[in-house]
Amino acid sequence: MDAHGLTMACATGAEARAARRAGLRTAVVGLAAREGVPPGEVVSFGLAGALADAPMGTVIDATRVVDEEGRTLWEGGPLGVPGAVDGTLLASEQVVDDPGARRRMFERTGAMAADLESGVLAGTGRLAGCLRVVSDTPRRRLHGLCDAVHEDGTYAWGGMAKAFARSPVGFTRAGMDGARALASLEKAGRRWAA
Repeated sequence: MDAHGLTMACATGAEARAARRAGLRTAVVGLAAREGVPPGEVVSFGLAGALADAPMGTVIDATRVVDEEGRTLWEGGPLGVPGAVDGTLLASEQVVDDPGARRRMFERTGAMAADLESGVLAGTGRLAGCLRVVSDTPRRRLHGLCDAVHEDGTYAWGGMAKAFARSPVGFTRAGMDGARALASLEKAGRRWAA
């Protein structure tokens, strides 16, 4: 599928910047798309948490989005992003960082990774596809990084400071993992947009 004419629906400004640098049209929709969805066809674009053994930096070109019971919310062909792997995404209602909970979700749904926006976007009937990158895994957890973002997708500096104070090394590593994951997603987006 051609990237032109599609809007990358991004939860955060950091995800939107990666998409823009790749030459893609963007809209910041906030966490779980609470800021609204732009008109036209959209692509769920951004970070995702691995539920199984997908390595950090794996770019997923989803062919299916399922809910927490494994029911299909959306199904379609891959976008055709060079270097991305086809897979299923879990439309989670909350950030899941516990390794045991991730394993149970994988066993119940078969999804490779989870995010907060794809299910909401699927519900609009205008989801053209999902392009997500693994930023955290059961072994490389978030360490409170999710507390560093407001629902509208802007940085929550107070939450960031508290998460850093609780686990300076883990928080810093999670932030660096997220930055590397976004660089992988930007690279994939650039190849797709070319």
